[in-house]
Amino acid sequence: MFDTISFEYPYLLLVLVLFIVCNKFCKAKVQSYYMPHLNIYSESNSINNSFISLLKWSAISLAIIALASPMKELHSVNTKQDGIDMVLSLDTSGSMRQIGFNPNAPQQNRWQVVQEIVNDFINKRINDNIGLVVFGSTVMTASPLSYDKKAQNRIINSLRIGIVGDKTALINSIATSINILKNRETKSKIIIAITDGADTASSVPLDVVLKLAKKYSIKIYTIGIGATNQYVLKQLSSTTNGKTFVALSKGDLKNIYDTIDKLEKSKIEKNKLVLKEYYFFYPLMFSFLFLLLYIYFKNKREN
Repeated sequence: MFDTISFEYPYLLLVLVLFIVCNKFCKAKVQSYYMPHLNIYSESNSINNSFISLLKWSAISLAIIALASPMKELHSVNTKQDGIDMVLSLDTSGSMRQIGFNPNAPQQNRWQVVQEIVNDFINKRINDNIGLVVFGSTVMTASPLSYDKKAQNRIINSLRIGIVGDKTALINSIATSINILKNRETKSKIIIAITDGADTASSVPLDVVLKLAKKYSIKIYTIGIGATNQYVLKQLSSTTNGKTFVALSKGDLKNIYDTIDKLEKSKIEKNKLVLKEYYFFYPLMFSFLFLLLYIYFKNKREN
């Protein structure tokens, strides 16, 4: 832990040098009297004086360290002026249990392949604000728009086939995704929807969803796994200036996400958000403790 700690205001550590210089050259001048045969008395007080001096300098040093604000950088994110807000709409219906989509691992089902590739895609989009929506018979927002990619990876890995039912409510999921994006002020708003079957459970009409997507300038990319209803997918993408893709294997799906990754890039770097953990409380606490001990023993010696 300590090898990654730095100081937010390191130049304040120089104040300690000022204290040391003043202690040596700025002492107050007082009258002194020479009294012989007091060497035994001075030796008995030397230990007490050293201990009190140690308490004083410990209190001063730790207070200055606290003032310099020790901290550790946990995570940093570059935000973009022309950044992208993106919602991934993922099919978790019962048909995603079908195996054979990955020729190199025939027992791997479609959802397991999607989990793997979507996690990789999310990790590449470090500067984008991403939300997660899953759909089956109903629709669930698995994650709001967020820059926390590790949390989103954990969410995707925890999702299971049939978590919101075994049917397919694709159009409803698009409506939910639009609702997440509609009030965002970014120039680029994108939905990437993946499904392996025809819509069998939506209650929202397709034309309503298309009008909403155009109204809020949201681009929709659609990915069909296997023999899906291409008409609906093409309507969603072509009407919103997106694209429709078909994936017949894991390799196809990976290439599709790589293509979308290249098509949609954030542009101008605006600023850097840094998450920090501060430790000034610890030296400040011990400084206060040493100060109390210093006052106690100094008063005790003078009395």
